[in-house]
Amino acid sequence: MPHTDILITGGGFAGLSCAKALAERGIGVTLLERKSAPGVGMHTTGIIVGECAEEFAIPEHLTRKVTDVRLYAPSLRHIDLHAPDYFFLTTDTPGLMRHLSDEAIRAGAAIHYDTAYESGRQDGECINVNNGRFSCRFLIGADGPRSKVADDFALGQNTKFLLGAEAEYTGLKLADNVFYCFLDQKLAHGYLGWVIPGVGVAQVGLAQRMPRRPDIDAFVARMQGIFDFSQATVAARRGGLIPVGGLVQPFARDNIILLGDAAGIVSPLTAGGIHTALHYGKVLGETIAGYLAQGGEHPAQLLSRTYPRFYMKQLLRQSYETLAPDWLLNTILINPLFIFAASTIFFRKKQLK
Repeated sequence: MPHTDILITGGGFAGLSCAKALAERGIGVTLLERKSAPGVGMHTTGIIVGECAEEFAIPEHLTRKVTDVRLYAPSLRHIDLHAPDYFFLTTDTPGLMRHLSDEAIRAGAAIHYDTAYESGRQDGECINVNNGRFSCRFLIGADGPRSKVADDFALGQNTKFLLGAEAEYTGLKLADNVFYCFLDQKLAHGYLGWVIPGVGVAQVGLAQRMPRRPDIDAFVARMQGIFDFSQATVAARRGGLIPVGGLVQPFARDNIILLGDAAGIVSPLTAGGIHTALHYGKVLGETIAGYLAQGGEHPAQLLSRTYPRFYMKQLLRQSYETLAPDWLLNTILINPLFIFAASTIFFRKKQLK
């Protein structure tokens, strides 16, 4: 039975960031990922906010900078938003995941692809995983919005979701630096649709509050007068759940700790979770390493103070879902207060809390 100090389930942004931070500090860490290789079967849009790009070194050849936002009302009337010191990055997301995986492996992490987390149980100070195939001192559940680790150890579960769908198109011409966003409570209830220039492709997607399901074909049909899809071809499709209910409770028990989407640390307002995944993955890795080396405060106690709760963002999400029908969005699009609020949401430095 291979024993490791730390076992991480899930090789997404959160798991790989945590694995790298631990390995860099000489802690034995093993990561289990059910997919056959990094970057396979991606579910995320891979859009990264400026603060994340400033905190983490992301290879330039895997990104494309986008600076402006064009925001459409359901009537397709639009406003243009810009902030001189802010940007988004679209990414070659599979390539970025391969890069993050390589970094963690170079630091000393042992990553087992094509190896799913199946089960776990506490046995004194040891945690046995997959019927004793692995054992560890700390188990980190970074296994996505429907966490099996959370289920096995009676931890908090995500209950509120957006369901997102995205298609990558070749042959769709877009302005190089514009993030097109579409408010439409019929097609994208509780969120929005988007068209954005990606790395070698155009990314077209939308998300809806479950149980509604996104319909990209209907969304594309709605945009025929704005973009020319006549020469466009779908190169790839992806989709998945986005938790928007805030931090789950409890997110930890003893030495079992949830991280990333499994912990619900995704902004309920913007649905952004990549920055929090990378940031708190690194924080948790550093904290566990310090705890194992020096003792002191347990990592779960530190996270209980620092994990974001998103109270205000949850309130704003609920208000948007229930108090912003399409007719109102059409009416207020050019209202100065609405423009200020929209600019704040898109361009204000994103607080991890």
